[in-house]
Amino acid sequence: MSEDGTPVSRSYDTRSGSGDENQYVLSLDIGTTVLCCHIYDKDANIKGTSRQKVEILHPKTGWMEMDPDRLVEQVISSVKDCVKASGLQLHQLKCMAIATQRGTFITWDRETGKPFHNLITWQDLRSASYVKTWNSSYTMQGLNSVSKLLHLITRKKRFLAASVLRFMAKQVTLRLLWALDNIPQLRIRASEGQVMFGCIDTWLVWKLTGKQVHATDFSCASSTGLFDPFQIEWSSIVCSLINIPMSMFPEVRDTSGYFGDTDADILGAAIPITCVVADQQGAMFGQCCFDIGDVKCTLGTGTFIDLNTGSKPHASVAGLYPLIGWKIGSEMVFIAEGIAADTGITLEWAQSLGFFDDVSETASLAESVPNSGGVYFVPAFSGLQAPINDDGATSSMIGMQPDTTKAHIVRAILESIAFRFKILYETILSETKIPISHMRVDGGVCNNTFLMQLMSDLVNKSLDRSKHTDMTSLGAAFLAGLATGIWKNKEELRRLRTSHCIYSPRPTWNQYKDTFHEWERAVSRSLQWYRTDTPGT
Repeated sequence: MSEDGTPVSRSYDTRSGSGDENQYVLSLDIGTTVLCCHIYDKDANIKGTSRQKVEILHPKTGWMEMDPDRLVEQVISSVKDCVKASGLQLHQLKCMAIATQRGTFITWDRETGKPFHNLITWQDLRSASYVKTWNSSYTMQGLNSVSKLLHLITRKKRFLAASVLRFMAKQVTLRLLWALDNIPQLRIRASEGQVMFGCIDTWLVWKLTGKQVHATDFSCASSTGLFDPFQIEWSSIVCSLINIPMSMFPEVRDTSGYFGDTDADILGAAIPITCVVADQQGAMFGQCCFDIGDVKCTLGTGTFIDLNTGSKPHASVAGLYPLIGWKIGSEMVFIAEGIAADTGITLEWAQSLGFFDDVSETASLAESVPNSGGVYFVPAFSGLQAPINDDGATSSMIGMQPDTTKAHIVRAILESIAFRFKILYETILSETKIPISHMRVDGGVCNNTFLMQLMSDLVNKSLDRSKHTDMTSLGAAFLAGLATGIWKNKEELRRLRTSHCIYSPRPTWNQYKDTFHEWERAVSRSLQWYRTDTPGT
């Protein structure tokens, strides 16, 4: 590996057409709802695209799975469709990038290659009872107390983080424990050292390289809840605590670097895989948030706010996640992330009930009334994350009157998304003490002009929406291209990112102050609603 993170491999030296004619990157992005494949040229223009709907299985209430073999089939067909759409040939692709949704995992047999279960997605709730039991256990209370004491003595951030450690259903940790406890053959084979674990990225790398490479990158590993971002290794403390054998974990490699070549019998050509990255970190890199204080906000299935904290992880007491953004050679960048899980999901739910026919109508509907008419909505289909941190919270709508219209309800829903953004933003600002410079937004929901302007107003900060769509895919392509010399450095990438529009804040806080505080009151009514185990767990 060279100083700037460029891998040295025969894969690049022996490929035909080393000039400008093969300066193309294939970028694969497996999201929560859509599997997307793009081919980019050196100017970051899209030459070909393919999209397929991600197939989600619901075998029991609260369970959400993906068929691992079907996913591989979709990836292969999507890549071939994308290449066909581009008018290129497979041998013209210099490299390939893989970006994936985080927290969706699988285990499989090291000898037979057969999965022990389907991919268990990040939205799956089967571990809800485990989360509740462990978080209220004497073991966790003891760990928190000891860690708090150690932090007082050593002032080390890792002990501060451990002093407020709580398991979350969206993390891999307790869903993996559930699988080990409830699939007898999995526990037996794990005790024999014959189990391989991985999230979607690891599974695809293993399959696409002809079962030759069992690896992930630092961004994906740090997003599982099983990796210690302070020690930069799989967490022996967490694994010992809940009895997870560490022999199953994949090798952790640089985000931008050589993972292996695709098996020519699978895709039709040996394409070097030179980037594996988690979706939010990929979007942040695509937004060129390379400096401390840069913020990326993605509004898709959920709202994800990521702050570049530089070379050190942030220890949070409010529920922010200290994650690794990316590793390129000697450079490792950390981010602090705040999540509100129900953004696009809330709009899909509202559409399914007939509040509007198309999401594009929501901005004009909201603007057709001067306010929400006293209606307040709390988006908590998956509980409420930082800084509220209540898995038992429920979605609710309060304040409806006989004269309440669809427009009032739609406005209340959009306002709730903006309010969740506001409290996340303020938590990041107050906890990290890092001055925020650029604030860049992406994701399908950021097409809503009413919502974008309101978000800008509420935090008194300009929001910069990129001209590029699919920022995760673009960021993954950038990382892969850096590893193969398509782009020489980050300055080249900065010049490729352009703005679609910038939303500047207006002085409207006095108009919204009372509405926001009433919404906070509605949130308080929604807390700790679920007091029993989730059905089906």
